Amino acid sequence: MDQSNVQKLFEQGAIFVLHDFPERSEFGIDYMSWDTGPNFKGVKMIPAGVHFIYYSSVNSQGQKGPRSGFFYNFAPQEIVVKYWDARAEDIKSCQLPEKELSRYTSNKQDLDKFLGPYPYDKYKQWISLTKHISADLVVMLQPDCGSIYSVPQFESISSTTQSRQAAAEEAAATVGGISQDTFSQASKTLPELTSVEGTKIKYSEVPNKRYPAGATPSEITKYNMDSSYVLDLLLSRFDKDFEKLLGEIQFAFVCFLVGQNYDSFEQWKKLVHLVCTGSEAVAKHPEAYLSFISVLHFQIREIPSDFFVDIVTSNNFLTATLYELFQNIANESVDTKLQKKSKDFRKHLTDKFKWDFSSEPDEYAPVVVEG
Repeated sequence: MDQSNVQKLFEQGAIFVLHDFPERSEFGIDYMSWDTGPNFKGVKMIPAGVHFIYYSSVNSQGQKGPRSGFFYNFAPQEIVVKYWDARAEDIKSCQLPEKELSRYTSNKQDLDKFLGPYPYDKYKQWISLTKHISADLVVMLQPDCGSIYSVPQFESISSTTQSRQAAAEEAAATVGGISQDTFSQASKTLPELTSVEGTKIKYSEVPNKRYPAGATPSEITKYNMDSSYVLDLLLSRFDKDFEKLLGEIQFAFVCFLVGQNYDSFEQWKKLVHLVCTGSEAVAKHPEAYLSFISVLHFQIREIPSDFFVDIVTSNNFLTATLYELFQNIANESVDTKLQKKSKDFRKHLTDKFKWDFSSEPDEYAPVVVEG
């Protein structure tokens, strides 16, 4: 990148300033991370839009902790200033007075040498993974605490030794082969834990009811194979805007792939399966399914190869689910443009990964309800 472009990006781009972040810790934005040096104070030249900032501090033994992060929608030329809270081992937000923010703006050139440049060589990849994630969707989904953690956050429930022992004795009565003494001894030292309020990502709940009230046996059979009814209920959360559902699929994928949040992987699987198995929805939302195939194409391209073996292809999740998608799109009532894109995507996956979509997986055989 020539110097004139660098200067333009520095002037127009946003800046994220982080004070007091521990040396040799991990800091990342979007699709690139670094181990920080002694002079690190943030990132410059950030293009306007939604980005994911993540970090993992290092302890005195040089061991990195679990990854944490958050989405933020940067405005052009915006300067965001945050501080590292060593006691909480997390980033601390604070509202700076306008006068102090102006000082950062006027001293941008002095701050420049302490800032790492945004990784523009990875920017196209980031856009391909987040095209449907809007600022409004980030507000809707991000936890109330503002951070996305790679490990669940727990706190102790207020209790006494007597209450823990009583609960242990009750549990021992229902569990064979384990003595009450074992439970009682453990209960005296182990506190009862619960999830910290406000730390969970506010993902959409997939409705359990798969068919409308008063459905006939044949309709029950149909909607157990076709998720269109459930998909339509879920879209109500987004005012029937399929774009926002695609955004949640991308949000969940980024939180899993970059944020290392496993619950997000489970949500991604649920939503991908739901969209893939909606045969009526394919004909009803052809443009949305064209976008959905593009979303999957870029996501599958970015998944590390060992994920396919260890996680993504466990129980043939992707191949079985994509088989359903390709079958639904092959229906003659479906838009021809969508059919062509589906065939091209299927061929690409077969050529690249040797996935076989020629026969129906056993676990997806239909369940028929008798009248």
